[in-house]
Amino acid sequence: MDNTELQGCIAFLQEAERLKNVLRTAHTSEGRRESTAEHSWRLALFAMLLEDELPGLDFARILKMCVIHDLGEAIHGDIPAIAQTPGMPDKSAREREDLRTLATPLPARLREQIMGLWEEYDQAASPEARIVKGLDKLETMIQHNQGMNPADFDYAFNLGYGTQHTARHPLLAAMREMVDATTRARAAGA
Repeated sequence: MDNTELQGCIAFLQEAERLKNVLRTAHTSEGRRESTAEHSWRLALFAMLLEDELPGLDFARILKMCVIHDLGEAIHGDIPAIAQTPGMPDKSAREREDLRTLATPLPARLREQIMGLWEEYDQAASPEARIVKGLDKLETMIQHNQGMNPADFDYAFNLGYGTQHTARHPLLAAMREMVDATTRARAAGA
């Protein structure tokens, strides 16, 4: 990489830092709202723990998708699943455009790689992308179960959340059963 490309990488990282300030509806175990950057970090950690259980998949590709899957939210923020309704602007289209804007300073090959990985994830176009989609849903639900949530938190929503993505692999389905059991217990105690 030449100096111009390196400067573009630094500029991209400076813009991506905004993801640390994007707050999600999930709460941490201490009661503060988690950032999208924290969610993406724990998603990558989650995937790392399962590497040996996912033979034949491109694990580097999985980690890259974990890191970039919500990166477009750095510009306009997160739209929680529970708030997504018919007639709303297309969340994917907005995130695609925001990610394209965010990636502008990067060298073309890196910009194309990031956009390609994001499209693959968004469309669940590969076994790796389908695993990341499922893990993304599970990580969110685990955080909801672990968090110090407001009294009116809707645990029942989680029982149907992302089922099409967690049913695609036996490992994800098994974890889904465990997470759903915790969700039911949390809802009963709420």
